[in-house]
Amino acid sequence: MPFDSRHFLANVTQAPGVYRMLDAQGETLYVGKAKRLKARLASYFRGALNTKTQAMVARIADIQVTVTRSEIEALLLEQTLIKELRPPYNILLRDDKSYPFVFVSDRHPYPALEYKRARTRRDDGRYLGPYPSSGAVRESLSLMQKIFRIRNCEDSVFANRTRPCLQYQIDRCSAPCVGYISEADYRRDLEHAVMCLEGKSEAVTQELTDAMERASCELAFEEAARLRDQIQQLRQLQQRQFVDTEGGDADVFALASRPGTQCISVLAVRQGRLLGARHHTPGNGLDLDAEALLGDFVSQYYLGQEREIPREVITSHPLPDPEILESALSSQAGRRVRVTHSVRGHRSQWLELARTNAEQQLAGQLANQGELNRRFAALRDALELSETPERLECFDISHSQGEATVASCVVFDQNGPRKSDYRRFNIEGVAAGDDYAAMHQALERRFRRLADGEGTIPDILLVDGGKGQLNQARDVLTELGLGQIHLLGVAKGTTRKAGLETLFLETVEHTLDLDATSPALHLIQHVRDEAHRFAITGHRTRRDKARRSSTLEGIAGVGPKRRRELLRFFGGLQGVKQASREELSRVPGISTALAETIHRALHG
Repeated sequence: MPFDSRHFLANVTQAPGVYRMLDAQGETLYVGKAKRLKARLASYFRGALNTKTQAMVARIADIQVTVTRSEIEALLLEQTLIKELRPPYNILLRDDKSYPFVFVSDRHPYPALEYKRARTRRDDGRYLGPYPSSGAVRESLSLMQKIFRIRNCEDSVFANRTRPCLQYQIDRCSAPCVGYISEADYRRDLEHAVMCLEGKSEAVTQELTDAMERASCELAFEEAARLRDQIQQLRQLQQRQFVDTEGGDADVFALASRPGTQCISVLAVRQGRLLGARHHTPGNGLDLDAEALLGDFVSQYYLGQEREIPREVITSHPLPDPEILESALSSQAGRRVRVTHSVRGHRSQWLELARTNAEQQLAGQLANQGELNRRFAALRDALELSETPERLECFDISHSQGEATVASCVVFDQNGPRKSDYRRFNIEGVAAGDDYAAMHQALERRFRRLADGEGTIPDILLVDGGKGQLNQARDVLTELGLGQIHLLGVAKGTTRKAGLETLFLETVEHTLDLDATSPALHLIQHVRDEAHRFAITGHRTRRDKARRSSTLEGIAGVGPKRRRELLRFFGGLQGVKQASREELSRVPGISTALAETIHRALHG
């Protein structure tokens, strides 16, 4: 069966990471890295390819993805996997050279940042790195020269300069060769560059911020502006490249679950470097909770197996009886092994990365065409329909105690989520917290357009809520003459646990009983959870935007410039609110009539 690239690409993340292309026997054909995984992988299945790449793509049976925190991390992991797996399509494109370094001499009064492939005993200075590739070193050096104006010329050239070179003219060098900068100032800039290369850019930013404020207080505005530009450039480097700078040996386990399926991702970290990720889909026939399921998996993963046990095992959920597991693993390893789920610092970053990989892998499983077809067929049988439904729509309401109410509409077809058809509705003109009225308004706005021929009418309408929401949906469909749409209400049980929902079919008197293991129920839960997620995201965005906005923004005739003048004149929003009409009219650009409008808007 040929590889279905369309369904695979629909659920690949845009995050950076590494991908492995596998053949029908599970052997690795190619290992690659990408700044944006989805865009890179899509390029293999769209557009013109050379003969060699076409031959490789024709052999692809599966693609496994490992998400990383940055492209630098992806580069390191890619090289590690290539050296370990030796894929046939990588052999001619990669070599086994050692990692490159950046070297800083201690002997020269104005040291340069030098590229070096290997350490030598005669070098009198500091080595920074290693870096994943020569390109990464040269990019880092270019950034440091751009931000801190560190020289990049050879010592022989430096010693014979009589006037500044082109690098000084384009503001890439401070011209120490002709004495345009003191040795102390150059050393300060060099130390800042070294700190950035060591992953300490946050400390450098703070130092520069303090220096900028001092320069501003001393009215040295040109110096303050130069420091400001450096700070802005450094903000782009804040993401720490901890792969080769943080120590630690650990296996990181993260569990992601959805109704009817779960995925556990295992990240192996050795000497602080991510070596790879493996994904597992354990069964859960006993319906164990997340903690118990992960505990059983970790035990079976190590105990009785000839597998390396690291010094630390990190899990996304607290395990039952972690002390017992620690003792067993320590006994098997012959040294102390720590089992924990509560971590900070770089370990929390590893755990977050494992969670991201588990979620990404799970999304790919749920989008599997065979699984989707099975779930849609099961839903057809459960609802006793003559044909398999082709389009499902689900509505949900989200708000915080009536604030910023948003309704969501998500659409699924037999290919999975159809995100281009998703819609959100900002609910206005209903009582705060009235979910029934909010549902009625959203459904009416959506289906009035469909009744007028705009868009595609769904086969099944799911409503997240109880009897009240279902009745609102029935009223809207009846009013618009859309009674042919099958209606399904999904009410959470008293325990709000997945698998114990109450399903209403068409009317509140007709309930539908589905087993917790039913693929039809899993599809309903998947669609409902997606509608809930989409509604919460929209609500939070709307709520946060409202809380960030100024009271003055909604007043006609008061644009950004006048708002700025008002706040500057009165020292803040409270001063504006306390001002009289006459005081408001004294602000530059505020007429008597506009002052009246502002005062009326602020005081009702």
